[in-house]
Amino acid sequence: MAADRPHPLLGYLLDAAGGQFPPADGSVTVLPALPGGLECSVAFTGHAVVATALPTVDVHAQRPDGFGGSLAPDFLRWLAGPGGWIDVVDATLTRGGIGGEPRLRPLSDAGDHPRVRHALELRTRVRVYGDERGLVTIAEGLAGRTELSLELHRPNDGSRGHGRSLITDALTLVPAGEPVFAAVAPGNARSLRAFLAVGFNPIGSEVLLRPARPRG
Repeated sequence: MAADRPHPLLGYLLDAAGGQFPPADGSVTVLPALPGGLECSVAFTGHAVVATALPTVDVHAQRPDGFGGSLAPDFLRWLAGPGGWIDVVDATLTRGGIGGEPRLRPLSDAGDHPRVRHALELRTRVRVYGDERGLVTIAEGLAGRTELSLELHRPNDGSRGHGRSLITDALTLVPAGEPVFAAVAPGNARSLRAFLAVGFNPIGSEVLLRPARPRG
């Protein structure tokens, strides 16, 4: 795949952000691996997309399906290999940016923050912003999409609404109407509620992998 050509998974994600989903026929589409040694399994309603360096015939031989089987633990472990890294399964959320005057200032001294380190490991063109409420990263993530993540400085101090307001302000960093994505662990109910409250919509679920396979 040419370095300047978008990964084909990006088209699926952008189509879903616009309300156009792949057919809910239970099938699995296999695409090439992601840049940087990463792979993934993305589940839409009744359809899954797996990006991997493994042959398509080998993937289908494992009999994953688009009804949840592409995220089953046994399939993900096979996909990653015995020593491969498997990230958590996240809900995939999206909405459009709002643009306008940026409401958050860039941060140049947050490189050691765990949220920033995580972003740098998995994403490119990572930018960091924030204020007294918390920290936000905007980056090119899965298949080149624009991704937003955040972390409150004091999530348990009883300050209700800080997550929602921080997400809303972060959306001014993305041009109006441009799709921005967030990957949120379903068990992180507080974060999930905050993203839903400011207009993010679920389009599927996903898991990233960094395989470690025996060389044959």
